[in-house]
Amino acid sequence: MNLGNVTDLLPIPESLASRVQRDRGPVVATVRLHGVITPTPSPVGRPTINLAALESALTRAFEHDRLQAVALAINSPGGSATQSALVADRIRGLAADKRVPVLAFCEDVAASGGYWLACAADEIFAHQTSLVGSIGVVTGGFGLHNLLERWGVERRLYTAGQNKARLDPFLPENDDDVSWLREMQTELHTMFGDWVRSRRGGKLSDGEDLFTGEVWTGTRAVELGLADGIGTLRGVVSQRYPAAEIVTVEPRKPLLARLGLGQSASAGLPAAGPDVALAGLEALEHRAVWSRFGL
Repeated sequence: MNLGNVTDLLPIPESLASRVQRDRGPVVATVRLHGVITPTPSPVGRPTINLAALESALTRAFEHDRLQAVALAINSPGGSATQSALVADRIRGLAADKRVPVLAFCEDVAASGGYWLACAADEIFAHQTSLVGSIGVVTGGFGLHNLLERWGVERRLYTAGQNKARLDPFLPENDDDVSWLREMQTELHTMFGDWVRSRRGGKLSDGEDLFTGEVWTGTRAVELGLADGIGTLRGVVSQRYPAAEIVTVEPRKPLLARLGLGQSASAGLPAAGPDVALAGLEALEHRAVWSRFGL
């Protein structure tokens, strides 16, 4: 039970109640944005970033009654462009509504979609060794048609519409599909660059092309205008808001998870072969995203 509830339930004299409220200091609410950015859960239970998972944490962080600022602790190699944009837009909307500053702190990596999230802040800080940037678009996958042939499996796929099965991993690669994908990537890359320019403005360096997908250390990112300074969350907040308490706001867990009943009804049963294979490939995809940055 917090002090607010105590003052509501107990017959505390008005003078004492007001003193209790006054003694409660300001707060900097921290939200952790850790993991690959994806609309689906990690196949191996690792943390992921998407709007559905973070909505409760973001809302509660900005609703704090003694709020001075919101800090974003970012450790992400990127992922879904759509989820990156949705989360960033939600942060900007809440910041405008509550009229509080947002500070982003890059930890091991804030790259690609992770940097998209960082740009939702009013200021960006990084450790000297952080990896920052990677303003580009990448698409990965597996071609499995040879595997099917090896095992004597016949792929049967029926569509209405000649482009309905673009980039199907169980079909041979098609040049037209690859051309379509590259056009889509170019369009998304332009959107990414526009977002960075809109948020960083005149801070960006003109001396180097920042939109090649290159990644830089935190020190170099500051020199290029991708970040505002070198520092850690606790160091910067304690200097900027010396009287503030740092409060980490976690997403609300579903009821079953809170009761320890979140596992599937089939837990303990052996998974089917195709499920194991697909889960393994998804795990490799998540691992590959981190591995691009040596993590």
